[in-house]
Amino acid sequence: MARKNRPTIGLMGAPGSGKSLVANQLASMGCAVIDADALARQVLEEADIKSKIAAWWGPGVLTPSGKVDRAELARIVFADPAQLKRLEALVHPRVHRLREALKRRALAREDTQAVVEDCPLLLETGIDKQCDALIFVEAAFQTRLGRVSRTRGWGVRELTRRDKSQMPLDIKRRRADYVISNDAEEAHCLEQTRRVLSQIIS
Repeated sequence: MARKNRPTIGLMGAPGSGKSLVANQLASMGCAVIDADALARQVLEEADIKSKIAAWWGPGVLTPSGKVDRAELARIVFADPAQLKRLEALVHPRVHRLREALKRRALAREDTQAVVEDCPLLLETGIDKQCDALIFVEAAFQTRLGRVSRTRGWGVRELTRRDKSQMPLDIKRRRADYVISNDAEEAHCLEQTRRVLSQIIS
């Protein structure tokens, strides 16, 4: 019989805050991480979803090989809140079903310490209500800008636009039970992550 009372942890943080780093650290400590972004990318490549996206926004949202051009799609939907909501209404129900299946599988394993919901829209979609604890990963804007500039090619304008498409960061921080600061070296972040997980599990 599977162990009971393994917590579900909601992970929040702005682009470039290092949320993925904390998720990887939690995974190394025996947590099952459910990456909503990865699931959304998977859903975007389903044939019927691609067909609908191309019908709505034109063939330019697909690459020559037939994959979704996520940069072009982002350019369209982040410029228009109505189009973003349209895309979310298409993708989110499927992501939700995949999330639930992964969570059931994780909790069926004896060695799962906790389930981590790594979701950019955790509060916006109400997933926080399914969580026993919420962690907010924070970093200064300039630190985040440096990271997303290196890894994603974003400038100030794009990062600001992405920030504005989500719930304000100060609200997310206030809603969190724990805050992990990720402005310094990785070891400092790891120390905080280990301490927070210990507190949640105990």
